[in-house]
Amino acid sequence: MIAALEVVTTVVVGVMVGVEFSVAFVVNRILAGLPEDAGLLGRAHGGRMLGALMPFWYFGSLALSAAWAVTGRHDAGVGLVVVAAALLVVSVLISVLVLVPINNRSKTWTPETRPADWKQQQNRWDSLHYLRVAVIVAAFALLVTALVRGH
Repeated sequence: MIAALEVVTTVVVGVMVGVEFSVAFVVNRILAGLPEDAGLLGRAHGGRMLGALMPFWYFGSLALSAAWAVTGRHDAGVGLVVVAAALLVVSVLISVLVLVPINNRSKTWTPETRPADWKQQQNRWDSLHYLRVAVIVAAFALLVTALVRGH
């Protein structure tokens, strides 16, 4: 049973990392290159779509990691899982305290309703999202290492 939990946790976190990496380094760059206000509208739509999904993914990843740490508390590599879970807590805090408030504003923006500092807010979100991606990549790497060391 623990082996299934380890694999499911690693896959769920890995796919989350892939999505967030893609947003940071592919999707937002594509949107930035679109003409006129298409990028703004695309980011607003993405904020609504991913904003509805990501809380479940982040908290689910954290819950799975915590379950792995508890059920595998006597296994080799459990310390890596605990650190990974702590990093996922950091990612949730970054999200809830900073990124979600910006996203909640930006997902309602249209060319007519955007604030004067909308680009600065997008840049702040992007910068902090890069930090969050680095944190979850580190968590994923630790989970993979724990998975490999445990077997």
